[in-house]
This record gives sequence, C-alpha cells and structure tokens, in this order.
Amino acid sequence: MIEIRRKSVAPVYGVAAVWVFYCLIFPLYKTWHFILLACIGVLTYISLSKLYPGRIERIEAPYEPERSGDEKIDALLVEGETAVVEMRRLRDSIPIESVKLKIDELVEITDKIFKKMLVEPSVYSQVKRFADFFLPTSVKLLNAYDRFGQSGVDGENITGTMERIDSALDMTLDSYKKFFDSLFENQALDIETDISVLETMLKRDGFLEKDF
Repeated sequence: MIEIRRKSVAPVYGVAAVWVFYCLIFPLYKTWHFILLACIGVLTYISLSKLYPGRIERIEAPYEPERSGDEKIDALLVEGETAVVEMRRLRDSIPIESVKLKIDELVEITDKIFKKMLVEPSVYSQVKRFADFFLPTSVKLLNAYDRFGQSGVDGENITGTMERIDSALDMTLDSYKKFFDSLFENQALDIETDISVLETMLKRDGFLEKDF
C-alpha cells in the first residue's frame, strides 16, 4: 500500500481569479505591473495551497516478483510463475470444490519450490528437473480435467478419465510435498553437523555427560 497526495485545483483557480480581477481593475502596461501581478499570484497560490492541501489516496503498490539477479535462476522463476498463473486459471474454471482445494495446494507448494532458489541457489538443478518433467505433466492433467468437464457429457470415458485425474492429483500432491522436503536435505545435514560439533565441544569441556 502506497500513499499519493492529490493536489487541490483550488490554488490554480484562485490564481486565475486574482489575475482576472487585477486586470479588470488595475493597469497592466508597465513592467512593474506584471511583476506585481506575478508576486500576487505566487502569494495567492502559496496561501491557497496551505488552505487546500488536497487529499491523500491509498493505492495498492504494483506487485514486483522477487528476483535473484542470476539469469538462469530468474528465467526458471518466470517458468514457475507462468505455471502458477495457469494453474490458478484452471482452478477458477473447474467447478468441483474438492479439485479446487487440491489445485490450491499444488499452487502453494509449486510457488514455494521455485522461491526456494532465492534463498538457496544450489537447488537450481533439482528445481530445473522438476520444472522440465513433473510440472508440465501436472498442468497437462489439469487442462485435460477442465476440458473434459467442459464437454457437458457424462460418458463413461469422460467420467472415468476425470476420476483418474482426480485420484492422480492426490498422488501428485504427495510427490510435490516430498520433493519440497528434499530441497532441505543440505540444510538438514548442515544442522546435524553443527549439533555434532556442539555436542563434542560440550563433552570436551565437561558440560555434557549424556548424548542428546
């Protein structure tokens, strides 16, 4: 949210009125006449600006997606954002509430997977593989579900395929969650190492007798 002050037009109209009034009553043919009029105009504008400062409007700041500065990571982030936009579009198009909820989860996890690169660029290759193989298939299935649902026919093939896609979404969600968890493997190993070092130091200095 940002604030913008909208200036009042009262000072401008006030200056115009003063000039018209001055020209009708006072002479305006010498240099000092123009200088006096200009000074009166400036004083009028300043005075009216204080009396009528305008109004403050609050507007939503334009969304600026986060970027890493690394060309290949940022390109992959754009791929992720494009996929998320498409999944949200399909989510709005599909009327089945249970499927909508699954897509909401897919969108949330997908967004987290790609943004993980912003804090840990080393996971780029893993996310790239996810973007090249797993994500396109998921989007393709959602498109198929939407397309079949829009057919308006409850045929055996259509209904059966939609049910299979619905079931596949559960499997996809579980896989996405496991994949996201795997992105923290290096961090988990680092923490384990830190704990081991801390434990060794505490034992060495006689502050710890039992293992954690």
